[in-house]
Amino acid sequence: MQTTYGILHHENQSFGVSFPDFPGCVTGGATEEEALRKADEVLTFHVAGMVEDGEALPISRTLEDLRLDPDVQEALVDGTIFVARYDVPRKAVRINISMDEGLVEAVDRAAGRINQSRSAFLADAARRRLEELVFDKTG
Repeated sequence: MQTTYGILHHENQSFGVSFPDFPGCVTGGATEEEALRKADEVLTFHVAGMVEDGEALPISRTLEDLRLDPDVQEALVDGTIFVARYDVPRKAVRINISMDEGLVEAVDRAAGRINQSRSAFLADAARRRLEELVFDKTG
């Protein structure tokens, strides 16, 4: 998992997030917690798009470098800097798994409704479950 800096902004009863080293990648939420939770997800999605399009990923700047950037200075007037995490996509690996036939059909219907492949749907579900387990404070 890679890291970069994000800026959390309070905007009109909601919160926005931007990433100085990833221009155009933004998200937000009704609460700080929601905006920060979505930040990692949106950044990972943005990076995956860059990789798929053959774009070079930026080198994340240091805090000192960011503090010297006039645009970041302006954003920090009403914002707070935080560390955001993202995954860089790796090579897909084919696996063979067994699942209940009804469950496979339900997965296929759900994936189709959101225009995803079965593999993408199951990968997203696995990522979300892993995040739940990693961030679960009770276990």
